[in-house]
This record gives sequence, structure tokens and C-alpha cells, in this order.
Amino acid sequence: MQKKIKKILLKKNKSKIVSLTAYSKSIAKILDKYIDIILVGDSMANVLYGHKNTHKINLENIIQHTLSVKMGVKKSLLVVDMPKGSYTNIKNAYKNVKLVINKTGCDAVKLENYKKNYKIIESLVKKNIPVMGHIGYTPQFKKKFKIQGQSEKEVNKLLKEAKLIEKAGAFSIVLECLSSQSAKLITKELGIPTIGIGSSSNCDGQILVTDDMLGISGFYPKFVKKYVKLDRIIEKAVKKYASEVKLRKFPTIKNFLNGTKFRK
Repeated sequence: MQKKIKKILLKKNKSKIVSLTAYSKSIAKILDKYIDIILVGDSMANVLYGHKNTHKINLENIIQHTLSVKMGVKKSLLVVDMPKGSYTNIKNAYKNVKLVINKTGCDAVKLENYKKNYKIIESLVKKNIPVMGHIGYTPQFKKKFKIQGQSEKEVNKLLKEAKLIEKAGAFSIVLECLSSQSAKLITKELGIPTIGIGSSSNCDGQILVTDDMLGISGFYPKFVKKYVKLDRIIEKAVKKYASEVKLRKFPTIKNFLNGTKFRK
């Protein structure tokens, strides 16, 4: 078992797991100092490419962004979202997951749950591939957003799914947009860590889309906390730059490339 995976497992019931998304080296390098898990999420479809859902991201997109993120990661566990359509059956799941791992050197992959996807997880784990599960609101398969686990029937269904994923060998599981009661029950019943997004503080850890918590995505559901309004800071800097260029205040002699020095 990878040391990084073991470290995550040991946090169960002991200390909270901190997770965020990244799509580039520059962001990953900052996150790596403080974050346990960095996810190259298919949320890049919305955040970077402006799509209404995550369905149009493909393996090539995922691989290219992971290669960039990997360059900024030293200590965090690097997990990659497998895009929609890349794990429709055991055969193509192994082929595509192996491709992603071999090309990027990521530590693990994440699969959203759909019907009997736990069997795919089981087949991958048997081939020594670490897998993170994902239940609740699964954007690749559910069109309409809805809080999950509000009735006893829904809670029992989610708990069953979670236990099947754990039994299949997943090292952790994302709980997305679950009621606080269902998140608490599932976290208590499972031996593997749960990582929540919009699922209360009852999980073993939390994950958010980095662009959301930085205030630059334009998408801020109730479960997101904006830790900074970075869009305003960027706008202010760009406005100042534009003004200085027009007024010929930039570049100054300090910015001229003279002699042999390129950097300060």
C-alpha cells in the first residue's frame, strides 16, 4: 500500500482530511503546502471551459491538466477524476485508468457511483490501483441537482452503496450533497474515510472546488464558503496594469532587460 494512501486511512476518526481541486502547477504548488488530497476534478469542465456540466471533459483533458498539477505536488495525495464514459465496463475502465496513471504518475483515481460500478472498483483494486469512490449527487450521471438522503429509503440506499464501495476496496469515498444525518450515519458505519462536499461537518474530511472558495468561479452554492473575493483583487490589478500601460507608467527602467540578469 502506498504511504500516502495509508496516511489518509489513518486519519479516520482522528484528524480531518483537507482536500481541494487543482488544474495547474501554479495552484497545486500552493495547495501542496497545506492539503492532504489534491483532486484533478472533472469540474474543470465548468470552471475552465465554461460547460454547463462535466460531461464534455475527456481523457486527453484530464491527462494534460494532471501533468501540469503533478509538477507542483510533492507531499499531497494526487487523485484524478475519471471522466464520464471512461469506465463504462471493467475492460475499458482498466485500459483508461492504466493510461492515466502511466502518463501522469497520479496516486489514485476517483469513480462516481452508477448502478454496479463497485464491481469496476473491485477489479481495479485487485490490480493494485487505488480508487476513491463517490456517492450522493454524482454530476456525471444525475442531471438535476437534489439533496440526497432525505428519506429513510434514500439513506438506506446510500448506505448500501457506500458499504459495497468499501467492500470493493476503495480507500475513501466522497459524499456529495448528502443530508447531515445520512452523512453522519455513513461516516460512522464505514471503516474508510468519508470526504464531504455539501454534506455537513459529519464527514472525515472536506473538499471544495478551489475556484469556488477563492471567489473566482461565479458559482457559489450554499455549501461553499468564499475565503476571499479574488475576482475583485484580480480586477483591481488588471485595471491598474491597463491604466499604467496607457499612461506609459509601465514598463519603467526597472523593468528593462539590461546586462545579463533575467530575474530580480
